[in-house]
Amino acid sequence: MARRIRVVAAMIEKEGRYLITQRRPEAVLPLLWEFPGGRVEAGESDEAALRREIMEKIGVEVEVGEEVMAVDHSYPEYEVELRVYRARIARGEVSHKHVHDHRWVRAAELDAYEFPGADARTVALLLGASE
Repeated sequence: MARRIRVVAAMIEKEGRYLITQRRPEAVLPLLWEFPGGRVEAGESDEAALRREIMEKIGVEVEVGEEVMAVDHSYPEYEVELRVYRARIARGEVSHKHVHDHRWVRAAELDAYEFPGADARTVALLLGASE
């Protein structure tokens, strides 16, 4: 049976644009774009994991809101349980601590970026909202 990983991501919207980050060249799924977040550690809540991961990767504090969606996705080596939450930046400016790049993009522009499979439904949700 494939290893299961719980991952959280933030849907951060500001002035009609969403924050996406690009994975580093040496990361798993290198240089793909994603909504910022990361792995939930043992004993950690989704909210705590999301705050920690975003601080570690892009150097900002976030306030975590409601869960937007849950996606289970299988990759060849593991399965991901992705939980996406609305969030807003409470303090700080986005920096590239553990990401290659970032963009603020309109929902209609998301399909111009390559995302991992687990993020595809989140992108589809936002693209549907932009039509």
